[in-house]
Amino acid sequence: MRAERFELGSGTDERTSELARSIRALAPPPAGVREAVAEIVEDVRLRGDQAVSEWTHRFDPERVGPAYASEREVQDQLERLDPAVRASLERAIANVRQTAEAELREGVRVDLPEQQRIELRELPVRRAGVYAPAGRAAYPSTVVMCAVPARVAGVEELIVMTQPGSEDAYRAILAACALCGVDDVYFAGGAQAIAALAFGTETIDAVDVIVGPGNAYVQEAKRQVVGRVGIDGVEGPTELVVVADESTDPELAALDLAAQGEHGPETLLVLATPSESVLEAVAAAAAKLSTERPTVSDAPLALVRTTSLETAVKLASAIAPEHLELAVADGEALLPLVRAAGCVFLGRNGGAAFGDYVAGSNHVLPTGGAARFAGPLGVTTFLRRQALVSLPHSAVERLAPFVGALARAEGFPVHAASAEARSQLDPSEPGASE
Repeated sequence: MRAERFELGSGTDERTSELARSIRALAPPPAGVREAVAEIVEDVRLRGDQAVSEWTHRFDPERVGPAYASEREVQDQLERLDPAVRASLERAIANVRQTAEAELREGVRVDLPEQQRIELRELPVRRAGVYAPAGRAAYPSTVVMCAVPARVAGVEELIVMTQPGSEDAYRAILAACALCGVDDVYFAGGAQAIAALAFGTETIDAVDVIVGPGNAYVQEAKRQVVGRVGIDGVEGPTELVVVADESTDPELAALDLAAQGEHGPETLLVLATPSESVLEAVAAAAAKLSTERPTVSDAPLALVRTTSLETAVKLASAIAPEHLELAVADGEALLPLVRAAGCVFLGRNGGAAFGDYVAGSNHVLPTGGAARFAGPLGVTTFLRRQALVSLPHSAVERLAPFVGALARAEGFPVHAASAEARSQLDPSEPGASE
């Protein structure tokens, strides 16, 4: 981890926002992403499987994709999985499913004064695609986080795109797919995998929604196919802000920062505290972990000394991180100040690693500041709301004059005629009382 010191006084919101931008600039996206992704997406749209195979081979010569995992192979890998890993996946599935089921809502019916009825119902998309990253590591946990809410929502067909490297990673990904009831698994990564899901190829059917985290190229590809398909949001490189006070255990805080640093050098790590002694202790522990733990990347670590805990939380909200740990004596007291964060972890035991795996919350979270307007992946990601309108003749008679007046004011006289014609119909005719 590459540490850099900052100071934040009790200044204005403008100063807090300026510092948040400076901190975010420590982990900039790679240059030329939009143009590179646009080329890949268009090539896959035009040439399908051949383009996916060529782009996959270019970035990973060991794999030519889009290879398909048979149902037998998926089940075989589940049977060969380490029992402890299987038990852990099953626990994660159970907890994520229980949380997802709590999101389901009954339809809403509204009876309005003019006697018309409006019903709002939610229907699942038919097909969904899950992108499970396979960069520095493979992520069977991401399969769980995406597939379980999709199944709870009622999605009919579920495709996973991934590109695990090692045999252990391959086994864990396929085992997770088996446990989650995934229908098809293809081995292709990057922007070409997203394009294949969006447009379809000779062997891959297009989906309605694409979900899952990934690097800057994957997320840019998701942006570029919006409209063709729905997406869950922007879930790029990992982020963690830890707010600390004198009660914070420096070793635990450093472990949490280092843990997220395992995701890669694009990870954004921040410690914000009014305590100089805690800041120094965490910095020392983090530096030690960086040298002792080879899986910890050279990610940027912003060490911010603030005037108060309240200022630290306001900075965190300005950053709008994926993960926020309130590793303080009374985290709940600070919650009203938290305006933007994908997932908040409270107290000494609130390590973000629990949310990454088995706590029951979802680890597919908004990044890049998107927590200002977006939240975790969940059941609603796979649902679309539909309105049903029922108008008895009595409602038509009452409402037609309003439609007529407004439609003519907007220059649409046929809209007016469409409504008014129904008010002239015989109310005893079939359908008039629906």
